[in-house]
Amino acid sequence: MQLSDVPKLKHTDSNNFFLLCGPCAIEGEDMALRIAERVLSITDTLNIPYVFKGSFKKANRSRIDSFTGIGDDKALKILQKVSQTFDIPTVTDIHEVSDADKAAEYVDVLQIPAFLVRQTDLVVAAAKTGKVVNLKKGQFMSPEAMKHAVQKVKDSGSDKAWITDRGTMFGYQDMIVDFRGIPTMKSFAPTVLDVTHSLQQPNQSAGVTGGRPDMIETIARAGVVNNVDGLFIETHFDPANAKSDGANMLHLDNLEGLLSNLVAIRKTVNGL
Repeated sequence: MQLSDVPKLKHTDSNNFFLLCGPCAIEGEDMALRIAERVLSITDTLNIPYVFKGSFKKANRSRIDSFTGIGDDKALKILQKVSQTFDIPTVTDIHEVSDADKAAEYVDVLQIPAFLVRQTDLVVAAAKTGKVVNLKKGQFMSPEAMKHAVQKVKDSGSDKAWITDRGTMFGYQDMIVDFRGIPTMKSFAPTVLDVTHSLQQPNQSAGVTGGRPDMIETIARAGVVNNVDGLFIETHFDPANAKSDGANMLHLDNLEGLLSNLVAIRKTVNGL
């Protein structure tokens, strides 16, 4: 798997980490374009390869009244418009086998959610589209077990796979990142650290996931020091009123400072 396999991806020769970044869910066209434009401006300045992230639907919800999306076709067309407007690649997650071909018409990277990464039919369907497949490590899985998910992609005729660590369950209501797993997973495929989901606090009695956004820079710095290939960061200009995962998202105003610090760290690590 090479970064050059991702259409429209820029700055691939910068020796920087790549970035998957955007809102948790597509809430509308204006918000998606606004976030993409700002993140693109920052990443162009810092020479960071950038993929816009946005879920076209949210299937994994604690409560039946939680936001699930604005409509599949509408959200996918917004992702396509983001890509066409800014000439950048996009990534979205899929939840059912039928989602694979549908989403592949609009985006460049298909993401397998952590809870679903052992669903063979889903992984195979994503791989057979020919798109890059981002395999999120299950909260319940060891780093070593992810080699089997990667092998499913390969056995389906594709070598276009990434692994993304999004933390491991620590008790019932917390997550922890075991950085010992980064080199293990890197031996299977390029490895991304999902900074913001790693700071979730799930299973709250209210049925709404909590989070620790104050620890975003701590986790991100540790990932860069430990040579992750990419970072995954969800961001929003109004996290408090975001329709999904607002409790652990980074405020868009804080992204430039964070990425500037991380690029400086990356340059230091590259020089060691």
